[in-house]
Amino acid sequence: MCGMKIKNDTLLFKNILWATTALLILTVAFSMLFETGKEPVQLTISDLVTKINNGEVQKIVVSGNDLAIDLKNNDKAVAKKESESGFSQTLSNYGVNIKALQAVSLEVKDESGFRFWMGILVPTILPLLIIGAMFWYIFRQAKGGANQAFNFGRSNLKMFGSSKDRVTFKDVAGLKEAKQELEEVVDFLKNPKKFLEMGARIPRGVLLVGSPGTGKTLLARATAGESGVPFFFISASEFVEMFVGVGAARTRDVFQIAKKAAPSILFIDEIDAVGRERGAGLGGGHDEREQTLNQILVEMDGFERDSNVIVLAATNRPDILDRALLRPGRFDRRVFLDLPDIKDREAILKIHAKGKPFDKDVDFNKVAIRTPGFSGADLANLMNESAILAARDNHKTIAQNDLYNSMEKVLLGPERKGRVINENERKIIAYHEAGHALVAASLKNSDPVHKISIISRGHAGGYTLKLPIEELHLHNKSQFVAEIAVALGGFVAEKNVFGEMSTGASSDLKESTKLARALVTQYGMSEELGPQTFGESHELVFLGKEIASEKNYSEAVAAKIDQEIKKIIGQAHAITKKVISSRRKVLDEIAKVLLEKETLEKDEFEKLMGSFKLKPIGI
Repeated sequence: MCGMKIKNDTLLFKNILWATTALLILTVAFSMLFETGKEPVQLTISDLVTKINNGEVQKIVVSGNDLAIDLKNNDKAVAKKESESGFSQTLSNYGVNIKALQAVSLEVKDESGFRFWMGILVPTILPLLIIGAMFWYIFRQAKGGANQAFNFGRSNLKMFGSSKDRVTFKDVAGLKEAKQELEEVVDFLKNPKKFLEMGARIPRGVLLVGSPGTGKTLLARATAGESGVPFFFISASEFVEMFVGVGAARTRDVFQIAKKAAPSILFIDEIDAVGRERGAGLGGGHDEREQTLNQILVEMDGFERDSNVIVLAATNRPDILDRALLRPGRFDRRVFLDLPDIKDREAILKIHAKGKPFDKDVDFNKVAIRTPGFSGADLANLMNESAILAARDNHKTIAQNDLYNSMEKVLLGPERKGRVINENERKIIAYHEAGHALVAASLKNSDPVHKISIISRGHAGGYTLKLPIEELHLHNKSQFVAEIAVALGGFVAEKNVFGEMSTGASSDLKESTKLARALVTQYGMSEELGPQTFGESHELVFLGKEIASEKNYSEAVAAKIDQEIKKIIGQAHAITKKVISSRRKVLDEIAKVLLEKETLEKDEFEKLMGSFKLKPIGI
């Protein structure tokens, strides 16, 4: 609070400084506004008559007893007439020449009326009004600054409750199991009496768990839309500030608002920002994040049994959440959101296709086949990129190729056709990608090739796109060895054709080694070491980053692990060498076509391979 007081005093000082500056500017402005320029000459009536007789006077303005005189030399002068007599009589008394007077323009102004009063009031009253308004603004700001400390506890809670923003389960493709779980929540919010009469207690908190982009936020909004209740949204990161106690105050404010609007849904996104395990990290048990978490726990315990407030939270890191947050009575129900399968991906694509013009022959199923591992957000991005690509090429509709190109852009990055590559490098890239494709097409356990290209995308000089026939959740050792063999295809092809390899194979070697190590240390697929796992990763819960790996095995075992990794890579390498050396003519033909066309689609590649009538090789 001391820091806040200093901040408010500084603000008040700045306001006063600005007010003083503005006052000085106004003073100068008013002085310039009412200044008539050169100071007029004061004349007596005798002097005035002399100038009239000499023909030096152009105009005289009479306002009461005041005379404003314009001389022919553009000078200004003023004079006072006698109050007892009229202006003409006064001039006659001083011997004015009548003919000379007739040559002077005379104007008589009435000193009464609006102009007269404005001439008096504006220079005096207006500055006072402006100064008064300025001081009112200063004190108002100072008062606001003094109350600002109490506003830190107010949350930035957003509400979605309008029919315009309404989302239902129909707007969410796939996620059948997740929607079924949340239908109970919807039923409770609509008919709470039915559950309470049976003595049932609806879960107070529902934790949505899933990878980024799987639709956690969308599903939460759909739950609120189905229930027809207010939906309050806040990110967990908004609770935490640099000032002590702000997070807890905001938590109280959030839950209070949700309770007043009951029945309602309170959605806390990325709850792991404040919900990580307590007692970890640099702050110990006294940092602001932990105080915020404690307040969340208290507020959820404070819900009455018949409270119609459901707390939904989302995270992609359930493993780091505090156990107190997950106990019964709090977030005791967990809903898992998986990546969409092929049917769900097709449905998601069709949802995001609404409002976009597509060719009649566009097949979303083919796109769904080519996008295994894509999340809902990835598919939405794919559809948006396809629309941008079609518009960039001045197309009236979005074609199938636009969707394919967008998919590759999302996976690998944009095409770099402008990248300058000499003929020797093009040849190396062509044989490298041909090696990948040939090995993939030759092995039984490998995924089929969908596209080969030597056009640079992102950081890759070329690419070979392999996609599974069906999505598998379990893999065996022969499939992993086949995958390693395909990854080594480019390396072996370069060495077989050119006698040495290039740096283009570095990423393939890295992935091969990583996969071989996983077979030994994680999946227990080593015949020598048997069904064991080796090594254990440790994380700082507060930081959420893997910082160390415990070596829970001896040096002798470490040597055996290295030997087994070498053995697996050696086995895959032997298979790859066998394919490349025995089918060199096929390799040359694939590379030749790539150098001519730069790109080979699935149908073209299968037709080319079919002409050689190759038999698949088992592992």
